[in-house]
Amino acid sequence: MADKIKVLLIDDDEDDFIITRDIMNDIPGRNYLLDWTSSFGEALRLIKQGIYDVYLVDYRLGAHNGLELIMTAVKERAIAPFILLTGQSDRETDEQAMHAGALDYLVKGTFNPFDLERSIRYSIEHAKSLAEIQKLNGELEQRVEERTQELAEAIKKLEHTNRSLYKAQQEIHKALQKEKELHELKSRFVTIASHEFRTPLSTVLSSASLISKYKGLEDDDKRQKHVDRIKSAVSNLTTILNDFLSISRIEEGKIYNLPTTFNLKAFAQEVVEEMQGFLKEGQHIDYQHLSDVETISIDKQLLKNILFNLLTNGSKYSGEGKTIRMTTAITNNSVTITVQDYGIGIPKADQAHLFTPFFRAQNVTNIQGTGLGLNIVKRYVEIMDGTLEYESELNQGSTFTICLPNAAEA
Repeated sequence: MADKIKVLLIDDDEDDFIITRDIMNDIPGRNYLLDWTSSFGEALRLIKQGIYDVYLVDYRLGAHNGLELIMTAVKERAIAPFILLTGQSDRETDEQAMHAGALDYLVKGTFNPFDLERSIRYSIEHAKSLAEIQKLNGELEQRVEERTQELAEAIKKLEHTNRSLYKAQQEIHKALQKEKELHELKSRFVTIASHEFRTPLSTVLSSASLISKYKGLEDDDKRQKHVDRIKSAVSNLTTILNDFLSISRIEEGKIYNLPTTFNLKAFAQEVVEEMQGFLKEGQHIDYQHLSDVETISIDKQLLKNILFNLLTNGSKYSGEGKTIRMTTAITNNSVTITVQDYGIGIPKADQAHLFTPFFRAQNVTNIQGTGLGLNIVKRYVEIMDGTLEYESELNQGSTFTICLPNAAEA
């Protein structure tokens, strides 16, 4: 049997404790253990002990309020999530709760066992996601420290030798530049990860909360709309995580070019079929293979990741009803792949930075993304000893052409 989830209710009204306890006892499975304290100071002491999985905090706490308690606990690095209990439901209260550090809020007297169980479960999952981001941030900081140590060792060697002074100066300059880039990368990673995770997580929380309000058969369409929103948000989270993991593996040198022999035309058709669930309404991928020869020998997984990134971008930056064209061709000892869309295109001023990690063009700021997709494509193509070229016109679309060596013809 799973361990019980330990919940601490912080409320100066014992009647509210009894009501909350009764609601919690009605949750199916009763996998919760509820404790109660009415003291602001006692609550902070218990929070510091870290023995609870989640905290329910009343907005009113005598001379203090729940927002003060949450802000104080968060500053003292409390890990478990906070859920604010309030007597009113409005946007101002919602914003105050989130600003203080609460992951959700419930309106007293209106929530039922399902609402309470849902809020606790999603708050714990949200807290785990934020903890993972902090862990990744810590790992990046460790890498910065390692780079700094390397720089210190380089300087120490320089102090003990007069040989190759110019070369040593160049190495120091490179190390400093690398450290600067790493700092910038960490900063951009934290900013983008925090923003990109917050949006889909908020969508999941809000839709999950609203689903519970649609209970009749006549509300099926409304429920399905929020189910679809949750699925889309989870898909976005998966894409973001995959991008971050791909960049991490590339930086660590864990991506290798391992060619296998397969039918390119059949493989490309499978990729197009898998893409159907990601296209906007009315969009269509027009695929053609332009050679009689169909068998190639290249890294199948890297090619699949490249095609998914390019086709996803083609769909993302094109309107509904648009066509994305893809062609493949095998000539002599190479494979040529072209992906063309008729979307918003890339401004000329931004094209020089197109493959820079986390870079996003000026005309896509309202479209969700990490700015890593094309950088990942370029790095994969380089690992496969290929070339990548592109053409793009604003409001006309973009064309990406990839040429890869074909080991089958070598």
